[in-house]
Amino acid sequence: MIAAPLDDADVPRFWRELGLPGLVDVHVHFLPERVQAKVWEYFGAAKDNYGTASWPITYQLPVEERLGVLERLGVRAFSTLPYPHKPGMAAWLNDWSAEFAAGRPQVLQSATFYPEPEAPAYVAAALDRGARVFKVHVQVGAFDPRDRLLDDVWARLEETGTPVVIHCGSGPLVGEHTGPAPMAGLLERFPRLQLVIAHLGMPEYGEFLALAERYERVHLDTTMFATDFTERGRNAFDRALLPRLSDLRGKVLLGSDFPSIPYAYAHQLAALHRLELGEEWLRAVLWGNGARMFGLEA
Repeated sequence: MIAAPLDDADVPRFWRELGLPGLVDVHVHFLPERVQAKVWEYFGAAKDNYGTASWPITYQLPVEERLGVLERLGVRAFSTLPYPHKPGMAAWLNDWSAEFAAGRPQVLQSATFYPEPEAPAYVAAALDRGARVFKVHVQVGAFDPRDRLLDDVWARLEETGTPVVIHCGSGPLVGEHTGPAPMAGLLERFPRLQLVIAHLGMPEYGEFLALAERYERVHLDTTMFATDFTERGRNAFDRALLPRLSDLRGKVLLGSDFPSIPYAYAHQLAALHRLELGEEWLRAVLWGNGARMFGLEA
């Protein structure tokens, strides 16, 4: 098997030796400046907020420098994944995200929503404006994804097949509505939703693997999965689940959480490499599945 990347400068060698044209990262964040600053401030207080060791942000850089990092890594397509923590935010986040994506072909125009009466209208507007992926954060938003205010939104997204990256696992923090039960209930009502379970559903890995096994359009992303940072404590992955993860090769997509990660981007790729699931699995996860989902050409 080819060698894992040693550092960010070695990442292009890694994907080239896999025979790939680059990487597709479904879990990247670019946010309005003030919102991004608040997010970084929150991670800076990780010891208080998470009860963990510090959370240094490796890529706390100006926007153009962050874009340059992704270009040098060979990330050919990536989302920007805005998410609101209260009512009244989603529509303007969607406007900002659309403007950010304009003129940047590598950006998968992203949008979001919150359980509020206006949600169906602004989700429809975002789709009409070209949104290709939505983001939902159940823990930060502190809402039940089964909220009836979202019925029309979920129905529209199910009809269009638009991917929704959803942070719904109980890691790194437990929320009132996190865990597999709300998602299982949502999928019973909307079984054709194209969901991408963020962080592979940590720490309820087995339960979210089961949802991906059961529902044709449920996927998983690798954000922070199997990294040294995540493997400490309650978010560690049970290696007995590796055969099931291998079998789901066509439903796992690369996610990183760039830029707010406490290690180099290369470490996420090295963590996936050391699972020893094979080069075909890596090719599918790092490029093939994302390229198919978003209709990308090599």
